[in-house]
Amino acid sequence: MVAVDLGGRITKAVHLQRRGDGFALCSFALLDAPLFEKTLSVEMLAEHLKAVTQLLEAKTKLVALTVGVNDALVRHVEMPPMPADEMRSILKLNSRVYLQQDLPNHVFDCDTASFQPSDAKNNSAKTSPGSTKQKILIAGSKRQMVDDYAAGARAAGLIADYIVPGAIAPVNAFELAQPEVFAKETIALVDIGFKSSSISILREGELAINRVVSIGGDRLTTGLSEVLNISYAEAEGIKVGMAHEVESALESLLVPLGRELRASIDFFEHQHDRPVGQVYLSGGSARSEYVLQILQRELAVDCKLWNPAAKLHLALSPKQEAEIEHISPQLTTAVGAALTAL
Repeated sequence: MVAVDLGGRITKAVHLQRRGDGFALCSFALLDAPLFEKTLSVEMLAEHLKAVTQLLEAKTKLVALTVGVNDALVRHVEMPPMPADEMRSILKLNSRVYLQQDLPNHVFDCDTASFQPSDAKNNSAKTSPGSTKQKILIAGSKRQMVDDYAAGARAAGLIADYIVPGAIAPVNAFELAQPEVFAKETIALVDIGFKSSSISILREGELAINRVVSIGGDRLTTGLSEVLNISYAEAEGIKVGMAHEVESALESLLVPLGRELRASIDFFEHQHDRPVGQVYLSGGSARSEYVLQILQRELAVDCKLWNPAAKLHLALSPKQEAEIEHISPQLTTAVGAALTAL
């Protein structure tokens, strides 16, 4: 399976294969995302996907594409037990009833939240045995975007087998990379994207909260560029490689992000009366040691970088194998999308 994470500045792609009980990472690619003003055209997407698959040198025609965190809705709702196709139809016709907003021309998918945290199981006696509702995880996006993604893949000679919300993919990647932590602990996954960052709080394997913060790596780089009066490219290099030289400037830029993330953690802890014990970060900006340190101070929770390829067999070229440790935080969403499809 080829998975493509269509980023705001950099597109990240991976080629994964199922091998026995595990998965192999056969190749990855990072390349500049196409420039467009409002909507990525089908023709531009097709040409971009052709370039991606050429770099990956993958023979499969199956591709999983991710929908950005600002373009896909991911939310828990309670609905009566019914087949998934009926749930999708009801959401299409009555989105305001369950999602508190009108979402015309959207497509939806849903998954029953089959996992219950241990304390929910222990309190099951308090729940009426005749309960007529169940907890459902809903994902939705504009139909035009989904159709364009499928058409762009076809024009590139590919089959869009899965279209995955970008907010879901890191959760799936983390489940494979850190299965013990995923199943037993309460943690937060923070992915620092180009324009936005997302935070997903997992409670014993259940996605409890997902939020999007409109602050990403671009704001950090642009801020450093303005403060230091240097080019954007120079600021990006300093942010990741020499952040100690501009720690004070970087801290002032990171404080708003830290406050927004902390607010999401506070909300979860207040609602569930359970602390978040660890924050795991991914994304290009998370590779900076000082970004981790500053966010740790702001969040007052231990923060660490994690590797989405930790449990993958590496079937890479020698050049890519030497690069994977540095690159892996940027591949989180692409790896998660591939695992979703496989």
